[in-house]
Amino acid sequence: MINLTEEMRELVSNSRFSGNPCVIATADTDGTPNCSYIGTMLATDEKTFIYRDRSGIVPSETIEEPAKLVMLFRHAQQQKGWKFRCTSTVHRHGPIYEDGINRLTDAGLITDPEIESSIVILNVHQILTLFGEVLQEGNSPINW
Repeated sequence: MINLTEEMRELVSNSRFSGNPCVIATADTDGTPNCSYIGTMLATDEKTFIYRDRSGIVPSETIEEPAKLVMLFRHAQQQKGWKFRCTSTVHRHGPIYEDGINRLTDAGLITDPEIESSIVILNVHQILTLFGEVLQEGNSPINW
């Protein structure tokens, strides 16, 4: 069962302010890797993160459903960090998009909610140490 700790939620949600941005690592259907720094990552509950993708209304195909990706977080000063294996869903409009924009704005992570963007929801399926030791797994493991 996945249960993000309070420490995980707090450190990741404050990654932008601490100067320790998250990294999203993906691969497209041909296996071409890609990674991006994300400064708007926010934990919304015990198993979910959200962020805003500003690459435009059409985010990278590597995060489109049913993408598998890794979100990497490391806080250098506190010597804390984790790998989160996730699946993603992308929302370009509608209630989930609006809720995500409002949450990120309220958290001070975005100041320009009018910019054309997408909200990406990351459902965490596995949490690992930075060295690959499994800390938590979901009830329904997915094939990695």
